[in-house]
Amino acid sequence: MNLSKSEEQLMQVLWRKEKAFMKNLIEAYPDPKPAQTTIATLLKRMQDKNFVDYKQHGRSREYFPLIEKKDYFTKQFNGILKNFFNDSASQFASFFTKETNLSKEELEELKKLIDKEIKTK
Repeated sequence: MNLSKSEEQLMQVLWRKEKAFMKNLIEAYPDPKPAQTTIATLLKRMQDKNFVDYKQHGRSREYFPLIEKKDYFTKQFNGILKNFFNDSASQFASFFTKETNLSKEELEELKKLIDKEIKTK
């Protein structure tokens, strides 16, 4: 299941903070800050999708992510690879290296990472 753009933005805050109360979540946003009801609605939707949960502390809720950022990113990336590049890593690599204006140094660093991975397999 995917998150909307606004849900992803809130998840980024939760991943950074690891756990947070409503007040902390709102404070993490740039001005103009969203309304508390907006954040509450996003949290409820994200809870229904099993991305976040909370612990009750008196009348306050402390929210925390149920999914790791790396796991979410991996799933999203694999979806992009499948949907836009026919599940072909070489098609993705070709697009990525040609269309992203990487410097020669960045390309060399990528090559080193790939060579290192090849040696470990």
